[in-house]
Amino acid sequence: VSKNGSSVDLLHLLFGSVLSVDIPALQLIAASASVTVTALAIIYRPLVLESIDPLFLKAVGGKGGFWHVVFLILVVMNLVAGFQALGTLMSVGLMMLPAISARLWVERMGALMALAAAGALVCGYAGLLLSYHHPAGLPSGPTIILFCGIWYVFSVLFGANSGILVKLLRKKHLKV
Repeated sequence: VSKNGSSVDLLHLLFGSVLSVDIPALQLIAASASVTVTALAIIYRPLVLESIDPLFLKAVGGKGGFWHVVFLILVVMNLVAGFQALGTLMSVGLMMLPAISARLWVERMGALMALAAAGALVCGYAGLLLSYHHPAGLPSGPTIILFCGIWYVFSVLFGANSGILVKLLRKKHLKV
């Protein structure tokens, strides 16, 4: 970038700028989210089967590889849409951390999806509030990811499904 004299700010590329999102970027994000929600509603069952038991899906004549490719296209489409608002690093963090955290609390796929979406929404709202009201002027994207990271650490420690505390309590009860 510096060799060609481009005016692209590398920090903006990596970390984005949530507070300076324009209307075309919002339209891109809204279109991407709409296509994703519709596509996931259509491919939900084969995608879950392909994720959990690909051999069974193949045995019943399902096209597991096709659904996997459709899901990967949706992931890439959402990452690209999120790059403008959150940047490269923050988009990946916001996509991964809520899902990983939700997995530590629930086992059912529907509950996992709902909890991950709710967790991302709460972390996004809390991160924006803190960055807006903090006297030091914290950047919004990293603050949102900070809240996602805090939720992840909390989930690792106290998650009802497979948190450290739950595992320790189960071992304690098994020894007695």
